[in-house]
Amino acid sequence: MEGLFYNKQMKILGGILLFMLILALGSYAKLNFEKIEYLSPMPATITVTGEGELFAVPDIGQFSFSVMAESEDVTAAQELSGTKVNSILEYLREQGIEDKDIKTLNYNLYPRYRYEERICPLGSYCPPGERVQDGFEVNQTVQVKVRETDKAPSVIAGVGERGATNISGLEFTIDDVEVLRKEAREKAIVDAQEKAAVLANQLGVKIVRLTSYNEQGGGYEPYYKAAAMAMDMEEAAGFGGAELPMGEEGTKVEVSVTYEVR
Repeated sequence: MEGLFYNKQMKILGGILLFMLILALGSYAKLNFEKIEYLSPMPATITVTGEGELFAVPDIGQFSFSVMAESEDVTAAQELSGTKVNSILEYLREQGIEDKDIKTLNYNLYPRYRYEERICPLGSYCPPGERVQDGFEVNQTVQVKVRETDKAPSVIAGVGERGATNISGLEFTIDDVEVLRKEAREKAIVDAQEKAAVLANQLGVKIVRLTSYNEQGGGYEPYYKAAAMAMDMEEAAGFGGAELPMGEEGTKVEVSVTYEVR
């Protein structure tokens, strides 16, 4: 009997201890959950936008010219075109223009046709004329960069004197636009850093680290005043003494920067 009574007491005591343990664990968990409610899982951040804009005087003059040649024979048309183009290229090199600044944009070879009218008896049906091949035409277009911009008018005049059939698109621009964009980006980042420092001071927080960076635009955005024109041979030969203002060309970069703060 005493053994049974003892076992019953031990079971009751064990149940009470288990209940108290569960109660204690529940209270601890509730306390932690209450703390979590007041703690944000995400760190506090601030985001600022910086802008950088830069202008520079164009450092190259750029234009294109075409050479056209015709002949009854393919080989003869190509040789005639080659002779004209080689004469112009030799002249360009004499002016100090390097091969890296001379680029063929396109080279086209076309068959040339003419229509032969039929001789028909008076009052009878006369079919339309017949298309007959009448030789070949070669057309080559070349783009040129002139790094000594003040020489562009005289270079164009020389090209025209050596058989170019069309000269167009003289414009003054920046050769390496990425250099300009890099400097504009640096200015934008400095602008963002300064704005972040001011904002953090106003909010009474301290900048901990950079969390994200984004650059708007993603490409070159030109802002410029440039001379761009198409001209005939008479205009090419000296531009009639007209002044060709180059203006300025530039780019603008915007960055968005996010910092973690405490």
